[in-house]
Formats: sequence, C-alpha cells, structure tokens
Amino acid sequence: MKLSVELTLYPLQNDYLPIIVETIEKLNTYEGVDVNTVPTATILAGEYSAVMFAINDVIAWSFNRYGKCVFVAKFLPGYEAL
Repeated sequence: MKLSVELTLYPLQNDYLPIIVETIEKLNTYEGVDVNTVPTATILAGEYSAVMFAINDVIAWSFNRYGKCVFVAKFLPGYEAL
C-alpha cells in the first residue's frame, strides 16, 4: 500500500533550525522513501512499510540526539503525494 505523510518537527530548543535541517537530511537517507520539503513540513511518500520505518527511526534518533521534540504528522494511505 502506498502512503504519504506530512511531518512537521518542533524542536524544544532555542537553536532549532540546525536540528530541523539535520533531521531533514536524515530523512533523505532512507531508501524507498521520496522526500519533499516545503516551508512548513516535510512530505514522505512511498510504500507503507518503508515510510513507517523511516518515521519510527528518525523520531527515535531525534529523541536520543536532541531530547524533547514535538512531531506532528498527517497520514494519507493509498496515495503518493509526490
């Protein structure tokens, strides 16, 4: 099944921009996941399992690396937004 996810990150640190940039760079490393960044979110698209793996992995990575962060996600199954 195809899946598109709009993902927004709100780091709870004062110097938030480098955290967002590094997280987007990490999202771009996952095979099978198309990534498109717009000013307010990053859109991930691909097969369900690949997209969900990337989201799960990058959220755990960000919590370990930066501590508290807020992620907001919108899921649209059966559709590739890109």
